[in-house]
Amino acid sequence: MASKIEDYALIGDCETAALVSREGSIDWLCWPDFSSAACFAALLGSQKNGYWQICPAGEGWKCSRLYRPHTLILETIFENEDGAVRLIDLMPIREHNSDVVRIVEGVRGTMDLTMALSLRFDYGRTVPWVTAIDDGIHAVAGPNLAMLHASVPVHGENLHTAAEFTVKKGERVWFTLTWGHSFRPDPKPINAEHALKDTERFWTRWTSQLQYEGDYAEAVERSAITLKAMTFRPTGGHVAAVTTSLPETIGGTRNWDYRFCWLRDTTFTLLAMTTAGYYDEAIAWQDWLLRAIAGSPDQVQILYGLKGERQAPEWEVEWLHGYEGSRPVRVGNAAAKQLQLDIYGELLDTFFHALHGLNKHTEQDFRVLVLLLDHLAEIWQRPDEGIWETRGGREQFTYSKMMAWVAFDRAILIAKKLHCKAPTEKWEKLRDTIHVEVCKKAFNTEKNAFVQFYGGKHLDASLLLMPIVGFLPPTDPRVRGTIEAIERNLMAGGLVMRYDTVRSEDGLPPGEGAFLACSFWMVSALKAIGRLEDARALFQRLLALRNDLGLLSEEYDVERKCLVGNFPQAFSHIALINAAFDLERVEQPHHRAHHHHGHAEPAPRS
Repeated sequence: MASKIEDYALIGDCETAALVSREGSIDWLCWPDFSSAACFAALLGSQKNGYWQICPAGEGWKCSRLYRPHTLILETIFENEDGAVRLIDLMPIREHNSDVVRIVEGVRGTMDLTMALSLRFDYGRTVPWVTAIDDGIHAVAGPNLAMLHASVPVHGENLHTAAEFTVKKGERVWFTLTWGHSFRPDPKPINAEHALKDTERFWTRWTSQLQYEGDYAEAVERSAITLKAMTFRPTGGHVAAVTTSLPETIGGTRNWDYRFCWLRDTTFTLLAMTTAGYYDEAIAWQDWLLRAIAGSPDQVQILYGLKGERQAPEWEVEWLHGYEGSRPVRVGNAAAKQLQLDIYGELLDTFFHALHGLNKHTEQDFRVLVLLLDHLAEIWQRPDEGIWETRGGREQFTYSKMMAWVAFDRAILIAKKLHCKAPTEKWEKLRDTIHVEVCKKAFNTEKNAFVQFYGGKHLDASLLLMPIVGFLPPTDPRVRGTIEAIERNLMAGGLVMRYDTVRSEDGLPPGEGAFLACSFWMVSALKAIGRLEDARALFQRLLALRNDLGLLSEEYDVERKCLVGNFPQAFSHIALINAAFDLERVEQPHHRAHHHHGHAEPAPRS
């Protein structure tokens, strides 16, 4: 079993997803959606918690892999002296049920292979009741049903299902695994070959819409495909990652469940998608957002379930040891109840740019925003937990105040664009008041930089976004001072840390990797202050950190030289897309001020 996060590939059907290891093992899969507790294999590299492996028999074989061009179809080549086979893994775009299709194709000579399937539900704790069917197995655990169909005989062996088979050049062997409800009729088997053709057609059509022709087309396309795969198609919601509790530092406790929709992340997903030309996804997200935030404005949360659910109780899975012993393993996220003032700015900023790109907003939609702004006018002076979801007590975080400024600034622009009746004079006064306060209370003259919170002394990488959102122009010496201070003090191994977790009092044990999204923000920030060559050099360094398939996790451990944190991580890929577009805009410095149509990136949370 693979043990490194970067050894995994993503396949998905835009409703759920699976991770496939370099050795041909699917080690993590959740059905029927990302946040389901029905889980076949709970964590990477933990064989006893469930897996599905297809690989050559014996030893002495090697493998390589790639995605089929412009798709999410994975191909792994296994070779030894006797022959070579191609393992094709995919999830067809879901209709009634989710399926995983695995096809073994003979490429050269003859090869003996084995298949082993260990189904475990409820985060590895529940062994299903398995019965044989003509071409596979039927497995039930409570409400969950899994059915394996295969073109070769399978048999039971020590609480798992096994097969031994031989593939010659030109031959094809297939397996399909389908999830369903145990209390409904069994799902009909799917045709593996038809599913392969349909899935390839879906992805090639989708990627053909990409509007990017710069130097980084391959990286941008792979990131866009990854984001699409992390979209919950029935509702338009976007999941932050498909995993839970992959640690921010190996053996540490900063292990969080990211299988939810953060307003911050999803707003920036919309911006990245519209920038790349994907308007249908952006429209579906807007509809999700308006449903999710409907109701009393004082009840808006920072995160929701994929269908807009508000409850995300956090609990620990005590029977799991965690990735490389990193405990606890968490399900749910207590940050759902935190106050994070920045989300209002990100929401309003997204609506402002969507208004330009989609022309979909109505005055009725704007009424919802007005209620949010009325609430923000009452609470913007409060301390909050901030963008990083600290657990050490609330502070007057600079980024939160800056984004409150953004909220009122964009609201004024939206009202003018839609010719809506709105208290714009009140908003203008609030906008100006916040701006003066931030410049007065958040700038540290000794450091010549804006700091994490009022009166503080710690730097914060979120303030790299200051010129991007238009709070101050990149020509302002305070902006340059902040960027250069972060460059001097918050970079390790050439990558940006979100803040100093050792010296800060964030209520959590210190230690984590470099945040990849923050490093991409630095690319945009360096570009904004005229250091284009430095920006390009950093971008190239970041591209080199992707795994062999172009995927990124949340962070990078510069000492161990490996990816850490949940994987694949949406905002790492969003920030990559936005930085790539920034680097193409060579003629005019790009920032998202009042009259610019631009973008910003989302940020990680604790």
